[in-house]
Amino acid sequence: MNESPVRWVRERLGYEPRDPGLFGAALTHRSAPGPNNERLEFLGDAVLNLVIARHLYRMFPDASEGDLSRLRARVVSGEPLAEVAAGLGLGDALQLGSGELKTGGFRRQSILADALEAVCGALFLDGGLAAAERVIERLFEARIAALPAPAALKDAKTRLQEHLQSRGLSLPRYSVDGIEGEAHAQTFRVICDVPDLGRRAEGRGSTRRRAEQAAAERILLELPP
Repeated sequence: MNESPVRWVRERLGYEPRDPGLFGAALTHRSAPGPNNERLEFLGDAVLNLVIARHLYRMFPDASEGDLSRLRARVVSGEPLAEVAAGLGLGDALQLGSGELKTGGFRRQSILADALEAVCGALFLDGGLAAAERVIERLFEARIAALPAPAALKDAKTRLQEHLQSRGLSLPRYSVDGIEGEAHAQTFRVICDVPDLGRRAEGRGSTRRRAEQAAAERILLELPP
């Protein structure tokens, strides 16, 4: 570990720890000796989700539950968490076992994301929810500001379903029309059939779900604005 936990917390998070041991554990992977961050990760996941959910609830007063869930996933899923952690130089403060060090664990997305959640748990235990909220909102401010409109996050199948339901029409039917390629590199062909509109379209993808999404997208493109 190149940087002490307390120094990292002070300089990167702008927070003065009361219990340095909490942050030492938060920045210790289970592969290293001593208290590690697994329990703090569990707690921090809940804290992070609560803080971001409350922020989005206030920011998007007309968004549905599904919209809010999709927006939250854009902020607190593994990839964005790892990117925020990397931007904070969290890997430089992370204590890893020798095996993880040799394999570059301090750059691994899952390890960085988990450690950031653990830090959020430590913030909550050390300073309470208000202190954790101040730090979390500052860390994710730019990502939240860059979120698209809620409707833009809906996948093609959801958008097609809502389009049909709003007009009292029957839901689309999806059927696999064929599977091509070897087991490790298959391509699915799926037909999306919308009888009430007299439309059907084919979609292709590496999984059935992706093929269904592609077929639904083609139907949507054919619909009048």
